Amino acid sequence: MSVTVTPLGPHLGVEIAGVSGGDLPTAEAAAECLELLARHGVVIYREAHIKDGDLVAFSRLLGEVVPNPTGEHELPEIATITLDPAKTDATLAWYRRGNFLWHIDGATDQLPQKATLLTAREVDPAGGDTEFASTYAAYEALPEAEKAAFADLQVLHSFAAAQLRAHPDATDEQKASWGRVPVRRHPLVWTRGNGRRSLLLGATAGEVIGLPPEEGEALLARLLDWSTQPQFVLRHRWHTGDLVIWDNTGMLHRALPFTATSRRLMHRTTLVGEEAVA
Repeated sequence: MSVTVTPLGPHLGVEIAGVSGGDLPTAEAAAECLELLARHGVVIYREAHIKDGDLVAFSRLLGEVVPNPTGEHELPEIATITLDPAKTDATLAWYRRGNFLWHIDGATDQLPQKATLLTAREVDPAGGDTEFASTYAAYEALPEAEKAAFADLQVLHSFAAAQLRAHPDATDEQKASWGRVPVRRHPLVWTRGNGRRSLLLGATAGEVIGLPPEEGEALLARLLDWSTQPQFVLRHRWHTGDLVIWDNTGMLHRALPFTATSRRLMHRTTLVGEEAVA
């Protein structure tokens, strides 16, 4: 089967068909993936059917892999992504309802994760698509006056802010547990060492420092709506065996809703961040 590479939109996304997961753990394939990731933000290997060992090996060629301490897999880098408590830790399954909200991974870290690799072991035809929104493109499309106005704004990101949005009826005990995760202060506009800029938004963004709470919340909501307009968004409909990799630092993402009893099952690895937010 021949290999095809198809760009999916003006701002993000490229699909590669005809590649087997066993072909990916090579220096050449990793270099090509990183180049495509830098250019397109989201790289889709359609029906690659990559095995866990190859997924970890490929991830290591792309960067340093975040350990997953749950003990669910023989390979400690693999995380199980499901809402079904029969397939994973029940508390993790409950927390992952937050995946239905726009977010980036590791927003409360000094070094948000570089990229995420997600492969579909089982899919649900009734739901569970994943959407991505380019915060690079969203920033570039802002009027110049707004870029100037936002240049020095700082935002507090917290696990509690994200979980409260996902679980508004949580108990006091549950809310107290969220507070044990450190709060992180980040600039609203993330400027990379190469000069590229993006908006740092999502479910964890709870407060704009120096603005009244209602005004800050309104600004964050407006910018999230701006960043997730159709022209900045890619929707991926999963096939069993798909492998999707995205630049976590410049893409918001979310899963579209599915039920806790859904058979949807993903395996994930994540890459350690390489550049502090500045």
